[in-house]
Amino acid sequence: MHENVEAKPGLPAQQSALPSWYGDLLGEVKETVAGARLRAQRAVNTELVQMYWQIGKLILARQEQEGWGAKVVGRLAADLKTAFPNQRGFSRRSLMYMHKMARVWPEPIVQQPAAQLPWGHIMLMLDRLDTQAELDFYVTEAVRNGWSRDLLSRFIHQDLHFTQGSAVSNFEVTTPEGSAVLKDLARDPYRLDFLGLDKNHTEHELEEAIVANMVRFLTELGVGFAFVGRQYPVLIGGEEYRIDLLFYHLKLHRYFVFELKTKDVRPEHVGKLNFYVSVVDKMVRDEQRDDATIGFLIGTRHNKAAVQLALDSSNNPLAVTNYSTLSPAERELVPTEDDLSRVVQDAIDSVQS
Repeated sequence: MHENVEAKPGLPAQQSALPSWYGDLLGEVKETVAGARLRAQRAVNTELVQMYWQIGKLILARQEQEGWGAKVVGRLAADLKTAFPNQRGFSRRSLMYMHKMARVWPEPIVQQPAAQLPWGHIMLMLDRLDTQAELDFYVTEAVRNGWSRDLLSRFIHQDLHFTQGSAVSNFEVTTPEGSAVLKDLARDPYRLDFLGLDKNHTEHELEEAIVANMVRFLTELGVGFAFVGRQYPVLIGGEEYRIDLLFYHLKLHRYFVFELKTKDVRPEHVGKLNFYVSVVDKMVRDEQRDDATIGFLIGTRHNKAAVQLALDSSNNPLAVTNYSTLSPAERELVPTEDDLSRVVQDAIDSVQS
């Protein structure tokens, strides 16, 4: 006689093998979802910035008509908090930022590149920049390069708008179709104070420090650089030559040769750089995929007139720029990136509280 055994819940039937194209389908759907989320976040941010600009515009217009002072803004902030208790960002300080934003950008903000930036970026720039030209520069670069607030703070601290695209080069002659983009990469000077070197460092120490701080060095160079090698070896006629630093730019599809000097750049140094650029062009570059190699020579100082003559005699695209470092005593007087980030975050927190 068989015992009655309680039936166990059955397991779902095993699915048949999925078709080979399923992985592609899943990847496409995931990309679609991620893209929709990103577009939604951007849309919400744009609406928030648009609302803040409109509030600032109302405050500005009423102030110009009635001539009242800042005391009204404090009362307005208190009443808005009462009316919208769950809505953050209506402190007196925040309303003053809105007022300033409407004054700086009188045309509808939704038509401006600034509308694509987070509110924290906008507040940082309104705090730290004085002229419309400076604002326009940093807004454009932050949008184009996707800078974080920390990066934006650092570049403002370094006065990037004074240096970008000012290096001596022959790009207009050798690469006329891309000279504007390449000039943006050739700043003068490059700020290398984060390397922690004193003024008596050697080229080897400079190279060591750059490699040890590669992420920050790449940030200083700009978006798109990938590190290929240090003291990159090339064999020519049985003799080995070594390139200080070799990079590849993922967007421009070009190799970049960097030669470093801890002394004044001389015209003969340009000749050596030109040689290394030719070597990479002939022995490393894929002619079917990569555009002509670019050479950067970075030193402490250079005679622009003499260097320009040396550049003019080269058919390879080259640029010569300086770098600046700070002594330990000077670095103590300059806020660190962490200091600046902390100050900015404190300001954001006080606005949102």
